[in-house]
Amino acid sequence: MRWLGIDSSPSFARSVQDNGCAERFIRLSKENLLWPETQSCLEDLQRALQRFKDKYNEKWLVERCRYRSPGQFTRDEDATRTVA
Repeated sequence: MRWLGIDSSPSFARSVQDNGCAERFIRLSKENLLWPETQSCLEDLQRALQRFKDKYNEKWLVERCRYRSPGQFTRDEDATRTVA
C-alpha cells in the first residue's frame, strides 16, 4: 500500500478494534471511491484517493470522534496532550 501513500501500521494479533477499522476503511473506500468512479490510470486513482482522504479527514462527522471530523478530533486530542 506504500505506492498509495499509506504507511504500514502493524497491530497486535486478534485485535478486534484494529480489524474493524481496516474493514471500515475498505468498505468506505469501495462505496465512495471505487464503485461510483472509474479511474483510467494510476495517477487518477491516486488523486481520487487523496481527495477521498481529505474529505473524510476534514468533512465527515464521526460518532466515535464525538461528532467531529477525524482531523479535528486528532488536533483537539493533540492540543489536550500538549497542555496537560
